[in-house]
Amino acid sequence: MINPQFRKLILGLTLPIIICLIWEYLGELPQFAGILPTPLKVVQGWGDWIFAKPGLGLNPYLGTWLANVSYSGSRVIQGFLLACFIGIPLGLMIGWSRLVASIVDPLIQSLRPIPITAWLPFSIAIFGIRDFGSIFLIFLGGLYPIVVNTTQGARDIEKNLVRAAMMMGASPLQLLRRVVLPASTPSIFTGLRIGLGISWTAVIVSEMVAVKSGLGYVLWDAYYVGRMDIVLADMASIGAMGFISDQLIVLIQNKFLSWRILQSH
Repeated sequence: MINPQFRKLILGLTLPIIICLIWEYLGELPQFAGILPTPLKVVQGWGDWIFAKPGLGLNPYLGTWLANVSYSGSRVIQGFLLACFIGIPLGLMIGWSRLVASIVDPLIQSLRPIPITAWLPFSIAIFGIRDFGSIFLIFLGGLYPIVVNTTQGARDIEKNLVRAAMMMGASPLQLLRRVVLPASTPSIFTGLRIGLGISWTAVIVSEMVAVKSGLGYVLWDAYYVGRMDIVLADMASIGAMGFISDQLIVLIQNKFLSWRILQSH
């Protein structure tokens, strides 16, 4: 009998392998020469970007991968944490208080449809070509899904839980801290995962224009000079960083929601 974990791994690798085979075939065709490098060339370029010593030859990307990942990762962490610190309490208050919802929710819902790209000129005008301009855009990208999902979680609380806590003499603050927040946690983590994904999108968009370092900057610079192998390696790096950070959120979620896992069994 095949081990379930091994079977899951095989199934997960099947589609990427098929895509790589098709990609290899297309990359060898004359009409795609110089436009679509083969997977092998991308891996070679990615390897030089990661492991080669900087400053050797005329290749400006040699050995700069880790530094650029660090730049982008640092910006995502700062912007995303800021979104968490503001978005979770704000979402709880909107979902729990009709007064706060009446005052704040219309503004949130009117700003939420504005895409991150529309904020770029404002960010550059206010913050210039600096890190905080990128962090501001990441913050906006992560804020709205966190607020919306947290709000929904606070509104969907089982009313019997609230009544029971009130009958036992819980104050409004105790009710918020011991009933509303724990019951909203699954929705909060859903918002965190969505917000984190948008934060990685925002950092790439912002680094293309608002700063001069990071994976987004390399992506645009490599395209400009025709290094499509670096472009594709950069895209793979973004996907890998997004996946790893999402899995970290899942690990934290499983720790906080271990009671739900036990209930499901």
